[in-house]
Amino acid sequence: MQVVGVDVPLASFRALIPSREDYRGLTKRLPTELVAGLTVGIVALPLALGFGVASGVGAAAGLVTAVVAGLVAAVFGGSHLQVSGPTGAMTVVLLPVVAHYGVDKVPLLAILAGLLVVVMAVTGMGRAVDIIPWPVVEGFTFGIGIIIALQQIPLALDTPKGESESTLVSSWQTLLATDWATATATLAVVVGVVVVHLLLQRFAKALPASLVAIVLATLAAELLGLPVLRIGELPASLPAPALPEWSWQLVTQLTPPAIAVAALAALESLLSARVADGFVADVPRTNPDRELFGQGLANVASGLFGGLPATGAIARTAVNARVGGRTRVAAVTHALVLVVVIYALGPVVSLIPLSALAGVLIMTAARMINLAVAHRIWRTTRSDRMTFVVTLATTVVLDLITAVLLGVAMAAILSLRHMASTSAVRREHLPVSTPSGLVDFPTHVMHDTVAVYRIDGALFYGDARRFVDTVSGVGDVKGVIVRAHRTRVLDASGSEALREAGEALGYRGIPMVVQGLTEPQLRIAEAVGAIEPGRHAAELPEAIDLMCELLGNPDHAVVTGETTQLFSYGSFTQTNVHRRVYGRRLVGQLDSLPGYKLQLVAVPSDQTEVLGITTQPVAVKGGDDDIVAGKRYTVNESELAAVDAVNERLFRREWVELTSGESAWVFVAR
Repeated sequence: MQVVGVDVPLASFRALIPSREDYRGLTKRLPTELVAGLTVGIVALPLALGFGVASGVGAAAGLVTAVVAGLVAAVFGGSHLQVSGPTGAMTVVLLPVVAHYGVDKVPLLAILAGLLVVVMAVTGMGRAVDIIPWPVVEGFTFGIGIIIALQQIPLALDTPKGESESTLVSSWQTLLATDWATATATLAVVVGVVVVHLLLQRFAKALPASLVAIVLATLAAELLGLPVLRIGELPASLPAPALPEWSWQLVTQLTPPAIAVAALAALESLLSARVADGFVADVPRTNPDRELFGQGLANVASGLFGGLPATGAIARTAVNARVGGRTRVAAVTHALVLVVVIYALGPVVSLIPLSALAGVLIMTAARMINLAVAHRIWRTTRSDRMTFVVTLATTVVLDLITAVLLGVAMAAILSLRHMASTSAVRREHLPVSTPSGLVDFPTHVMHDTVAVYRIDGALFYGDARRFVDTVSGVGDVKGVIVRAHRTRVLDASGSEALREAGEALGYRGIPMVVQGLTEPQLRIAEAVGAIEPGRHAAELPEAIDLMCELLGNPDHAVVTGETTQLFSYGSFTQTNVHRRVYGRRLVGQLDSLPGYKLQLVAVPSDQTEVLGITTQPVAVKGGDDDIVAGKRYTVNESELAAVDAVNERLFRREWVELTSGESAWVFVAR
């Protein structure tokens, strides 16, 4: 699909909707799935109530969100393990929205955000989360933990929240306004909940600590008659779906916060799903676009029922995986358990102290503030440490979306700086080994009068100035050849650098020839006028011939077949095979072939005696994470011809770049 002339890849609609494959193996697992859903529902109850209160909308809205969004996301989402509902990160975003626009605008906000997330799914943006670096994710999570803990101060003290929209400032205002003489009862409830959590985590991990702590806190408050605020009356049933009051003016006003909520819903859900994929190995991986589609529909549905924006919840998802949930039925069951709570246990739930919910959320925040992970990041690179700290600080001081955007931008800048430092422009001296053989200038004079530069890595905006200064500043020469056969990245700035260097040399009467650009790179270079017509050559001998012509020299490049490099793997690294094929034992260097993987093929019967095997691994194209280990050998032309004769029926020969940066011939599958 084209939008304003730009191709936008659309996700397949069939891949976004539920199918029978979602429930494969359910008949054998149904009892386990139901038990898992019951357990998750018990864990989710206090969290749904707590996050509803913490967001400023109320416990009832939190419970409705957990039911409606949890059910819709389970059926339509792209993860088999994900459990969705109100989360701490979303409360951080919602509090200033509620303060500015009012509680009654939250359902419409959820619908708008949900529609935006659906658009993100349809346009294939699900895999965007893969570009977010680990330090950004952890800094974001660490900062959310701090914010959630600070947000519980008003509930923990039964004191109205401070007027400031800044969580830091409003927490301080709450502390100043607290009547400490009457706050002891609520603090006692908070401390009791925390102590119960710690004891159960230490001695009875199988019990749902949050639920047990809230039950005990509620019983204590009732029996002792503690003067603490309670949740209050809850609706006796789910509200009927209805479109919230809206107008185009209101939609326009809510669009900026809706974008922030949609971005957070997408980010947190995809991060949660990615983490969940690592919990178990026997469950299909998350489809990120479908996960966004499901989360978008879940937010729309939540808004229609008067609920909050929702996301995938990592804590509830982790419980689901730990207790045996492997299909969507567990997440569906969790939502149905909460429906039972609404219809049967509303009067009991209304007695829960708000300070007990504060204690539960403080423990949730404490689990997010992972000092061990922070320590691991601190032991890595300086740039990763800076990214982590900046993301954390921005999350606490500013807002979540700014934190993620700033963290990603900072990580990108530091990564580009690293890429620029590992890229290089080197002066190369002939002769050099190429696929054509050993290549040299035709005369000794040309070694002194023609400079050869090789670009390794990338020529992009982060490295363009260094390239121009190096090449255009060359001393007393008559010509320059720029070898770009190892250039993996060439952008418009890099092409402009080629043009500037060629222009600067041209002012001095020095011609420049470029060799080895790929077809896409050559198109970019020609688009910006970086290369004069006829000044590009595919191979080095051709580039030397072109330079000889420009200098008025009738000679041609000298190409000899003395030696070349060959990368071998499998049986071709064995000494006995060397002796049969080459007539001698080869001594090689350890190396590897990126982007390929091995598969076994049968060896033709007339070659089994030569190779001493009946099957042979052959390299085939793989993914970015695949790699083939082997050795790099130096062979002469006759030896290369000998192995060609052995391999011609199973393999074809390609000239590739290895992990070491060296280039060599390799035999891959036909």
